[in-house]
Amino acid sequence: MSLGLFRTKSIEQSIRDTESPEHSLKKNLGALDLIVFGVGVCIGAGIFVLTGTAAATNAGPAIALSFVIAGLACGLAALCYAELASTVPVAGSAYTYTFATMGELLAWIIGWDLILEFTVGAAALATSFSQYLNVVLAGTPLEIPTALATAEEGYLNLPAGLLVLGLTVVLVTGVKLSSRINQVVTALKLAVVLVVIVSGVFFIKVSNWVPFIPPAEGASGEQGSALHLPLVQTIFGIEPSVFGVGGVFAAAAMVFFAFIGFDIVATTAEETRNPQKNMPIGIFGSLAIVTILYVAVSLVITGMQNFRDIDPDDGAPLATAFVQAGLPFMGGLIAIGACIGLIVVCMILFLGQTRVGFAMARDHLLPAYLGKTHPKFGTPYRFTIIAGVFIAILAAFLPLSTLANLVNIGTLFAFVLVSIGVVVLRRKRPDVPRAFKVPFVPVLPVISALICVYLMMNLTLETWIRFVIWLALGIVVYFAYSRRHSRLNPANGTQEELHEGASGTPRA
Repeated sequence: MSLGLFRTKSIEQSIRDTESPEHSLKKNLGALDLIVFGVGVCIGAGIFVLTGTAAATNAGPAIALSFVIAGLACGLAALCYAELASTVPVAGSAYTYTFATMGELLAWIIGWDLILEFTVGAAALATSFSQYLNVVLAGTPLEIPTALATAEEGYLNLPAGLLVLGLTVVLVTGVKLSSRINQVVTALKLAVVLVVIVSGVFFIKVSNWVPFIPPAEGASGEQGSALHLPLVQTIFGIEPSVFGVGGVFAAAAMVFFAFIGFDIVATTAEETRNPQKNMPIGIFGSLAIVTILYVAVSLVITGMQNFRDIDPDDGAPLATAFVQAGLPFMGGLIAIGACIGLIVVCMILFLGQTRVGFAMARDHLLPAYLGKTHPKFGTPYRFTIIAGVFIAILAAFLPLSTLANLVNIGTLFAFVLVSIGVVVLRRKRPDVPRAFKVPFVPVLPVISALICVYLMMNLTLETWIRFVIWLALGIVVYFAYSRRHSRLNPANGTQEELHEGASGTPRA
């Protein structure tokens, strides 16, 4: 007996929900807006921090290959996202697609997962912004007192909390304003990144790239403990090691955090003009641009400085490389670029979190009160305000790390379900118009899912434990609240919405 756990919400019903005045979002975004959103969220902590960290701990100069592998996995998943986003142009991204294909329970699990990832990511990035701001303002009249600059050594992280509250106002006011701010800041970030690449080329020593893939060596210290080993090594009893081909894949799983931008793009489908055309353009355009930039920056940083000289705990390895090359002004420029860039990354992660939560509230899996939009601005203001206050508290009072691995495993899990969802929806609803189609179905979606699962297996056991605990908590919440309040629960008088297939016949 399924107990309604796999009841699906039809595509037609999902689209009808967007037409209700009190639940509808304004369609303000075009293809350029989507590309900029994707690039904006990618050009942040990943390009300024993860390039050096992953090179020093796992891949060496072959970090460039790690970015290619991660980009390939994202590219295959992007094909699946593009088909589903153009078929089901509704807010919620992977949550909405899973609801339409594999049922309510799996949809709840992925929605619950995405809310955590975006919340933790936004809070951690706000904290990182504050750290870079301290560096930029150090020694000036505007220097922030330690008591207000960090939660570790002072009372609170005031800049991080104020940043999130300010972004809350921006997101409540309207996604178009968010897009305009993003365009300006992303242009500045791209300028900094291009200057870094062009300037760094003149300081590259080819000898630093030899060997390009460092030979595998045994892991030691914290890296050698079971909790910090990739799960694939723990399961198959592989001797703990770093670098080598295994290190390239482990680094690919680590830097996957840098590619989550197009996932955020998919959450804005409902606010996009002509989503059937513009969503694929936005997804593929942003992914192509950031992959090229990441490969270029990773080659520059490992060419300027031997990967063994990179401090994995350095919060600004790219800036440090230029300082050691005798260009301290470039280090300062990078710090300013990172500081500005993190503002937008935080905003877009926050945006993605509110759209997933809004979609879940509209289905009454979260309190329906949160699923109303502002009568003037057309934004999910209630959920945005509550989420903003919560994220601001986390950022201001907790000493958060970037928790990139935790974000990675949730994102990869979403990609697996989206890839499978394409195959399921093709079988269940072959009649639905598809403006974009994944070629070679089911082969490419299956390959996409398998690559994502393999990358998940290259994340640490500690990350998997945290992930499972959060999902277990989500299942408790689902059975205690969401399942009973769901709009698709016949007891709530909405059985007519339980469609499966074009005929609209309710499911048993």
